[in-house]
Amino acid sequence: MDGNALLSIGELARRTGLSVKTIRYYSDRGIVMPSARTPAGYRRYGPDTVARLALVRTLRQLGLGLDTIRKVADRELPLPEVAAAHVEALEAQIRVLRLRQALLAAVAERRLTPEETDLMHQLARLTDDERRRLVADFLHAVFDGVDLPGVARTLTPDLPTAPDAEQTRAWAEWAALAQDPGFRTALRRTIADLAAERPRGGVPRRDFAAAVRDLVAPALAAGLDPASPDADPVVAALTAEHARPDGLLPRLRRLNDPRRDRYVQLLAVINGWPAPESPGPALAWAAEAVRVRAA
Repeated sequence: MDGNALLSIGELARRTGLSVKTIRYYSDRGIVMPSARTPAGYRRYGPDTVARLALVRTLRQLGLGLDTIRKVADRELPLPEVAAAHVEALEAQIRVLRLRQALLAAVAERRLTPEETDLMHQLARLTDDERRRLVADFLHAVFDGVDLPGVARTLTPDLPTAPDAEQTRAWAEWAALAQDPGFRTALRRTIADLAAERPRGGVPRRDFAAAVRDLVAPALAAGLDPASPDADPVVAALTAEHARPDGLLPRLRRLNDPRRDRYVQLLAVINGWPAPESPGPALAWAAEAVRVRAA
């Protein structure tokens, strides 16, 4: 090699944009090696060192460690295999960051206590098998002895392999809600009501809460007072839809449970479904209309 082509460490710094200290460190680690030394002991590098340092800088910015970078630069390791391994590592880091973001957002917005925060953190970190067991346990508690597989599917969360922050947060909140004994009992009663209305050998009737929402929607839009005589036809339609002569008011009150509404909202986020329309206002209006007439 022509001795005039050798570069000082200062010239390398100017050409690469790296600091002298960084290049010296890389040299000490064996990432780049001097081709010669001056009589005074100063290092001199070949012109190919500029390209090598450019590769080193790129790989460092991509997060590779120095030992791996040296092996890649020396062709001891194939770069595609190293890149594939780092893709997996980065995906794991991204999942952790999404989890942290989701939980911190939940803590801030819902003003969670330290105990609630700890519970959500544990639930969000469950493995795939642990999540499946939790879902199966919940569905068993709600549907045990009731043969409504189609309804069960509509109440089953299916978290994607790579959930985003919103889905991760929704999952943690869903899991906490699904473990609430009071909510399990209330939802099981709703499922039992639905099963009791199923025609023998036929399909279940449409969801009663959805039926109430559809029947009451015009009255709500018109601002109709539930105590008004003009609401009588709506109450008559609700009574007919209920399909049982008694228990209408208690059922309306059971259905108008904020936890049920929240469950459906969380399920939509987790499964990537369209945001559902809440039946809450219609259920509240219907309950008041029926209560007034019962009194």
